[in-house]
Amino acid sequence: MPASKKTIRRSLLITSATLLTVSLNAPAFADTVDTADVSPTASPGSSPSATPPATMSSLGGERLGRPGNQVDLGAGAPVLPPDITARSWIVADAESGDVLAAHNAHWRLPPASTLKMLFADTVLPKFPRSTSHKVAPSELAGIGEGSSVVGIKENQTYTVHDLWLGVFLKSGNDAVHVLSAMNGGVARTVKDMQAHADDLQALDTHVVSPDGYDARGQVSSAYDLTLFARSGLQKKDFREYCSTVRATFPGTTTGTTTGGKKGTSARTSSEIRNTNRLLSGDSDITPYQGIAGVKNGNTTNAGATFTGVAERGGKVLLVTVMNPEKKEHNEVYKEAAQLLDWGFQAADKVQPVGELVAPKGVDTTAQPGANASGGSSPGTGSGTGTAHASTKPVAASTTAARGGSSGIGIALGLAGGFVALLAAGVFLVNRRWPLPDLMRRRR
Repeated sequence: MPASKKTIRRSLLITSATLLTVSLNAPAFADTVDTADVSPTASPGSSPSATPPATMSSLGGERLGRPGNQVDLGAGAPVLPPDITARSWIVADAESGDVLAAHNAHWRLPPASTLKMLFADTVLPKFPRSTSHKVAPSELAGIGEGSSVVGIKENQTYTVHDLWLGVFLKSGNDAVHVLSAMNGGVARTVKDMQAHADDLQALDTHVVSPDGYDARGQVSSAYDLTLFARSGLQKKDFREYCSTVRATFPGTTTGTTTGGKKGTSARTSSEIRNTNRLLSGDSDITPYQGIAGVKNGNTTNAGATFTGVAERGGKVLLVTVMNPEKKEHNEVYKEAAQLLDWGFQAADKVQPVGELVAPKGVDTTAQPGANASGGSSPGTGSGTGTAHASTKPVAASTTAARGGSSGIGIALGLAGGFVALLAAGVFLVNRRWPLPDLMRRRR
């Protein structure tokens, strides 16, 4: 064979091998299905590479940039659960921000609907919950095929409260698109979300779609998702929505006729139930003791993702689990529960391996609890880097009156809980974070 042909063939082989390597290590974004709460059924080949990158961010601590398990067990500390298969996970103390243990915490992976935590933290404060909005057909355009939806109908009117119930309980991409339209459109909302992520120092996150539906280049990390949850939980409405088990959602309006004349109109309704299985339970899993939110997700390329918050014995822990390799039903919740169990047992017996950083430009030198209640009004939380959290307990009677039924009882000011306040440029911790009193209800 002439030398020139050998050279050409060798070049083609090298090119083919390179392309094959790239294709095997890059997420696929074709035939995406956003199932929100259904166990993943995609083949391993449609998921991101199972090997974490050699270089990851070390924000929050050098060890958080290392691959594999990161934990520093002290005397009497239990070992990590041996059968955790998630590609990335983190367990953190919500009050102090200490990271108790992590695994590939900064691995940038598709987030699925857990990205809705960032959407809510960015957009939720912009519109009063009593605001009514009539849905235009254009607002339901562009929703990804196979998306999870709450069932919003065009030309029907919904309150902002209804729409947020649809986002949190049913992971409704239709509700996200309507709220995005109210916020100036999808492109504007994506821009706002990215700005807010940057303010929170969630630097692993690149936002492409506001609902978390798979899109090329859209990534986040277990570390960033935990930052979103911690920021969102400062807001009273966020806490209420993410902890609501079931609610009534409005359907379509139908007209009635009497004697050939147009009569009164009536609107149907149906019950919706939270797809967070640690909160609502399922056939193979019971509600987790002390759970109070936050958000789950599942898409073809992201696999199952979940961020949760729970309280026990005065400790409030955050956990994020991304894409378990084990594809059992509800596996993401089972692994999250194991990590929470470990965290509550190990909280005072481990040395932190990192920390959840404060937002940009925030002074963290103030003593926790100082001026925590402050009398400040709720902040915008819309990417400005300044937010003020309500410290008033969420009354169950108020929740019921607004059409949502919280299955987790009266929200109380629990000692040991936290509310991070960004007031006067100081990152403060309030020890009265009103989490629902789940332990009393479960008894």
